[in-house]
Amino acid sequence: MKYPKSPYFDVENHAVLVGYRGSISHGMFIPKERDGIDDKDVMGIIIPPKRFFYGMGKFEQIEEFVGEWDIVMYEIRKMFRLLVKANPNVLSLLWLDETDYIKRTSLGDRIIAARDLFVSKAAFHSFTGYAHSQLSQMTRGEFHGYMGEKRKELVQRYGYDTKNAAHLLRLLRMGREFLVEGKLFVKRKDARELLDIKMGLWSLDRVKEQAEKEFALTNEAYIHSTLPSQANNGKIDELLIEIVNEFLNGNSKEY
Repeated sequence: MKYPKSPYFDVENHAVLVGYRGSISHGMFIPKERDGIDDKDVMGIIIPPKRFFYGMGKFEQIEEFVGEWDIVMYEIRKMFRLLVKANPNVLSLLWLDETDYIKRTSLGDRIIAARDLFVSKAAFHSFTGYAHSQLSQMTRGEFHGYMGEKRKELVQRYGYDTKNAAHLLRLLRMGREFLVEGKLFVKRKDARELLDIKMGLWSLDRVKEQAEKEFALTNEAYIHSTLPSQANNGKIDELLIEIVNEFLNGNSKEY
Protein backbone atom coordinates (compact mmCIF):
# COMPACT_ATOMS: atom_id res chain seq x y z
CA MET A 1 0.00 0.00 0.00
CA LYS A 2 1.18 3.52 -0.85
CA TYR A 3 0.03 6.42 1.29
CA PRO A 4 -1.90 9.22 -0.46
CA LYS A 5 0.11 12.26 -1.48
CA SER A 6 -0.61 15.66 0.04
CA PRO A 7 0.98 18.93 -1.09
CA TYR A 8 1.01 20.12 2.53
CA PHE A 9 2.73 17.38 4.56
CA ASP A 10 3.92 13.78 4.53
CA VAL A 11 0.78 11.73 5.13
CA GLU A 12 2.59 8.61 6.34
CA ASN A 13 4.56 10.52 9.00
CA HIS A 14 1.37 12.14 10.30
CA ALA A 15 -0.71 8.94 10.44
CA VAL A 16 -1.13 7.61 13.99
CA LEU A 17 -3.40 4.65 13.21
CA VAL A 18 -4.01 2.85 9.90
CA GLY A 19 -5.85 -0.38 9.18
CA TYR A 20 -7.89 -2.34 6.70
CA ARG A 21 -11.62 -1.75 6.47
CA GLY A 22 -14.33 -3.40 4.44
CA SER A 23 -14.12 -6.94 3.12
CA ILE A 24 -10.52 -7.62 4.21
CA SER A 25 -11.25 -6.70 7.83
CA HIS A 26 -14.47 -8.74 7.77
CA GLY A 27 -12.72 -11.86 6.46
CA MET A 28 -14.78 -11.66 3.27
CA PHE A 29 -12.28 -10.47 0.65
CA ILE A 30 -12.49 -12.15 -2.74
CA PRO A 31 -9.44 -11.38 -4.93
CA LYS A 32 -9.93 -10.46 -8.55
CA GLU A 33 -8.09 -13.65 -9.56
CA ARG A 34 -11.16 -15.51 -8.26
CA ASP A 35 -13.50 -13.17 -10.12
CA GLY A 36 -13.73 -10.98 -7.01
CA ILE A 37 -15.58 -7.68 -6.80
CA ASP A 38 -13.73 -6.14 -3.85
CA ASP A 39 -11.51 -3.13 -3.44
CA LYS A 40 -8.68 -3.21 -0.93
CA ASP A 41 -10.02 -0.64 1.55
CA VAL A 42 -7.80 1.19 4.03
CA MET A 43 -8.59 3.85 6.64
CA GLY A 44 -6.35 5.95 8.86
CA ILE A 45 -6.24 8.77 11.39
CA ILE A 46 -4.00 11.77 10.72
CA ILE A 47 -2.77 14.58 12.94
CA PRO A 48 -1.71 17.35 10.53
CA PRO A 49 0.90 20.06 11.26
CA LYS A 50 0.28 22.98 13.64
CA ARG A 51 -0.93 25.42 11.02
CA PHE A 52 -4.04 23.30 10.52
CA PHE A 53 -4.94 23.82 14.17
CA TYR A 54 -3.69 27.35 14.92
CA GLY A 55 -3.40 28.96 11.49
CA MET A 56 -5.75 29.43 8.56
CA GLY A 57 -5.07 26.05 7.02
CA LYS A 58 -7.91 23.53 6.85
CA PHE A 59 -7.62 19.80 6.41
CA GLU A 60 -10.29 17.17 7.07
CA GLN A 61 -9.48 14.15 4.95
CA ILE A 62 -7.63 12.83 1.96
CA GLU A 63 -8.86 9.99 -0.23
CA GLU A 64 -7.13 8.25 -3.08
CA PHE A 65 -8.13 5.48 -5.47
CA VAL A 66 -5.20 3.63 -7.01
CA GLY A 67 -6.25 0.55 -8.95
CA GLU A 68 -7.90 -1.81 -6.50
CA TRP A 69 -6.83 0.32 -3.49
CA ASP A 70 -9.34 2.68 -1.86
CA ILE A 71 -7.54 4.68 0.84
CA VAL A 72 -9.08 7.35 3.07
CA MET A 73 -7.33 9.24 5.88
CA TYR A 74 -9.30 11.39 8.32
CA GLU A 75 -7.98 14.31 10.35
CA ILE A 76 -8.29 13.28 13.98
CA ARG A 77 -11.03 15.77 14.93
CA LYS A 78 -13.22 14.68 12.03
CA MET A 79 -12.55 11.06 12.91
CA PHE A 80 -13.61 11.63 16.51
CA ARG A 81 -16.81 13.35 15.37
CA LEU A 82 -17.65 10.34 13.20
CA LEU A 83 -16.82 7.98 16.07
CA VAL A 84 -19.15 9.88 18.40
CA LYS A 85 -21.94 9.28 15.88
CA ALA A 86 -21.02 5.56 15.83
CA ASN A 87 -20.39 5.66 12.10
CA PRO A 88 -20.02 1.96 11.19
CA ASN A 89 -17.20 2.50 8.71
CA VAL A 90 -14.92 4.33 11.14
CA LEU A 91 -15.95 2.59 14.36
CA SER A 92 -14.56 -0.68 13.02
CA LEU A 93 -11.03 0.76 13.02
CA LEU A 94 -10.98 0.54 16.82
CA TRP A 95 -11.95 -3.16 16.93
CA LEU A 96 -9.81 -4.74 14.20
CA ASP A 97 -7.92 -7.98 14.56
CA GLU A 98 -4.27 -7.30 15.31
CA THR A 99 -3.18 -8.52 11.87
CA ASP A 100 -5.49 -6.04 10.14
CA TYR A 101 -3.63 -2.99 11.42
CA ILE A 102 -1.12 -1.57 8.95
CA LYS A 103 0.34 1.06 11.29
CA ARG A 104 -0.05 1.46 15.03
CA THR A 105 1.66 4.17 17.05
CA SER A 106 1.57 4.81 20.79
CA LEU A 107 -1.04 7.53 20.19
CA GLY A 108 -3.08 5.20 18.02
CA ASP A 109 -2.94 2.62 20.79
CA ARG A 110 -4.30 5.19 23.23
CA ILE A 111 -7.31 5.78 20.97
CA ILE A 112 -7.94 2.04 20.80
CA ALA A 113 -7.55 1.71 24.58
CA ALA A 114 -10.19 4.44 25.04
CA ARG A 115 -12.66 3.04 22.51
CA ASP A 116 -15.31 2.42 25.16
CA LEU A 117 -15.77 6.21 25.35
CA PHE A 118 -17.43 6.01 21.93
CA VAL A 119 -19.82 3.20 22.84
CA SER A 120 -23.46 4.31 22.87
CA LYS A 121 -26.94 3.49 21.63
CA ALA A 122 -26.34 5.95 18.78
CA ALA A 123 -25.06 2.86 16.98
CA PHE A 124 -28.66 1.76 16.41
CA HIS A 125 -29.43 4.77 14.22
CA SER A 126 -26.14 4.67 12.32
CA PHE A 127 -26.05 0.94 11.62
CA THR A 128 -29.73 0.63 10.69
CA GLY A 129 -29.47 3.82 8.63
CA TYR A 130 -26.62 2.37 6.60
CA ALA A 131 -28.50 -0.91 6.32
CA HIS A 132 -31.57 0.85 4.89
CA SER A 133 -29.27 2.53 2.38
CA GLN A 134 -27.87 -0.85 1.29
CA LEU A 135 -31.41 -2.22 1.01
CA SER A 136 -32.47 0.59 -1.31
CA GLN A 137 -29.33 0.27 -3.44
CA MET A 138 -29.58 -3.50 -3.68
CA THR A 139 -32.03 -3.55 -6.58
CA ARG A 140 -31.50 -0.04 -7.89
CA GLY A 141 -27.81 -0.62 -8.58
CA GLU A 142 -25.13 2.05 -8.31
CA PHE A 143 -21.97 1.20 -10.16
CA HIS A 144 -18.96 3.24 -9.11
CA GLY A 145 -15.28 2.71 -8.50
CA TYR A 146 -12.75 0.07 -9.42
CA MET A 147 -15.26 -2.79 -9.57
CA GLY A 148 -18.24 -0.83 -10.90
CA GLU A 149 -18.66 -2.85 -14.08
CA LYS A 150 -18.42 -6.16 -12.24
CA ARG A 151 -21.14 -5.05 -9.83
CA LYS A 152 -23.30 -4.12 -12.80
CA GLU A 153 -22.81 -7.65 -14.08
CA LEU A 154 -23.97 -9.00 -10.69
CA VAL A 155 -27.27 -7.16 -10.95
CA GLN A 156 -27.77 -8.35 -14.51
CA ARG A 157 -26.98 -11.94 -13.51
CA TYR A 158 -28.85 -12.24 -10.20
CA GLY A 159 -31.42 -9.45 -10.37
CA TYR A 160 -29.90 -7.56 -7.43
CA ASP A 161 -26.53 -6.37 -6.13
CA THR A 162 -25.33 -9.31 -4.07
CA LYS A 163 -22.55 -7.28 -2.48
CA ASN A 164 -25.08 -4.76 -1.15
CA ALA A 165 -27.11 -7.68 0.19
CA ALA A 166 -24.16 -9.05 2.15
CA HIS A 167 -23.40 -5.57 3.53
CA LEU A 168 -27.05 -5.17 4.56
CA LEU A 169 -27.16 -8.30 6.72
CA ARG A 170 -23.65 -7.77 8.11
CA LEU A 171 -24.47 -4.23 9.23
CA LEU A 172 -27.62 -5.31 11.02
CA ARG A 173 -25.83 -8.15 12.79
CA MET A 174 -22.87 -6.01 13.81
CA GLY A 175 -25.16 -3.27 15.04
CA ARG A 176 -27.19 -5.73 17.10
CA GLU A 177 -24.06 -7.29 18.60
CA PHE A 178 -22.78 -3.83 19.47
CA LEU A 179 -26.01 -2.89 21.24
CA VAL A 180 -25.83 -6.08 23.30
CA GLU A 181 -22.08 -6.51 23.89
CA GLY A 182 -20.78 -2.94 23.65
CA LYS A 183 -18.09 -3.92 21.16
CA LEU A 184 -17.73 -4.66 17.46
CA PHE A 185 -17.01 -8.10 16.06
CA VAL A 186 -15.36 -6.95 12.84
CA LYS A 187 -13.93 -10.27 11.71
CA ARG A 188 -17.13 -12.13 10.96
CA LYS A 189 -17.85 -15.63 12.26
CA ASP A 190 -20.71 -15.69 9.77
CA ALA A 191 -18.35 -14.86 6.89
CA ARG A 192 -19.11 -18.11 5.04
CA GLU A 193 -22.85 -17.37 4.93
CA LEU A 194 -22.25 -13.75 3.93
CA LEU A 195 -19.87 -14.88 1.19
CA ASP A 196 -22.57 -17.21 -0.14
CA ILE A 197 -24.88 -14.18 -0.40
CA LYS A 198 -22.14 -12.14 -2.01
CA MET A 199 -21.57 -14.88 -4.60
CA GLY A 200 -25.27 -14.95 -5.54
CA LEU A 201 -26.25 -18.21 -3.85
CA TRP A 202 -29.28 -16.63 -2.14
CA SER A 203 -32.41 -15.51 -3.97
CA LEU A 204 -33.54 -11.91 -3.64
CA ASP A 205 -36.66 -13.05 -1.78
CA ARG A 206 -34.57 -14.96 0.75
CA VAL A 207 -32.36 -11.91 1.33
CA LYS A 208 -35.37 -9.65 1.88
CA GLU A 209 -36.98 -12.14 4.25
CA GLN A 210 -33.79 -12.45 6.30
CA ALA A 211 -33.33 -8.67 6.32
CA GLU A 212 -36.82 -8.22 7.76
CA LYS A 213 -35.95 -10.61 10.60
CA GLU A 214 -32.61 -8.87 11.23
CA PHE A 215 -34.23 -5.42 11.40
CA ALA A 216 -36.73 -6.73 13.96
CA LEU A 217 -33.99 -8.31 16.08
CA THR A 218 -31.90 -5.12 15.97
CA ASN A 219 -34.91 -3.03 17.04
CA GLU A 220 -35.43 -5.40 19.95
CA ALA A 221 -31.76 -5.13 20.92
CA TYR A 222 -32.03 -1.34 20.92
CA ILE A 223 -35.06 -1.41 23.23
CA HIS A 224 -33.28 -3.60 25.76
CA SER A 225 -29.74 -2.20 25.36
CA THR A 226 -28.01 -1.05 28.54
CA LEU A 227 -25.48 1.10 26.66
CA PRO A 228 -25.38 4.83 27.42
CA SER A 229 -27.61 6.95 25.21
CA GLN A 230 -24.66 8.96 23.93
CA ALA A 231 -20.86 8.88 23.89
CA ASN A 232 -18.80 10.37 26.72
CA ASN A 233 -18.08 13.70 25.02
CA GLY A 234 -16.27 15.25 27.98
CA LYS A 235 -13.72 12.44 28.24
CA ILE A 236 -13.42 12.29 24.45
CA ASP A 237 -12.52 16.00 24.37
CA GLU A 238 -9.87 15.44 27.04
CA LEU A 239 -8.39 12.52 25.10
CA LEU A 240 -8.39 14.46 21.83
CA ILE A 241 -6.62 17.48 23.35
CA GLU A 242 -4.00 15.30 25.05
CA ILE A 243 -3.21 13.34 21.89
CA VAL A 244 -3.03 16.36 19.60
CA ASN A 245 -0.85 18.32 22.05
CA GLU A 246 1.51 15.40 22.52
CA PHE A 247 1.89 14.88 18.76
CA LEU A 248 2.38 18.58 17.96
CA ASN A 249 4.86 19.08 20.80
CA GLY A 250 6.83 16.11 19.52
CA ASN A 251 6.96 17.76 16.10
CA SER A 252 7.55 21.29 17.35
CA LYS A 253 9.73 22.35 14.39
CA GLU A 254 7.07 21.54 11.84
CA TYR A 255 4.45 24.12 10.94
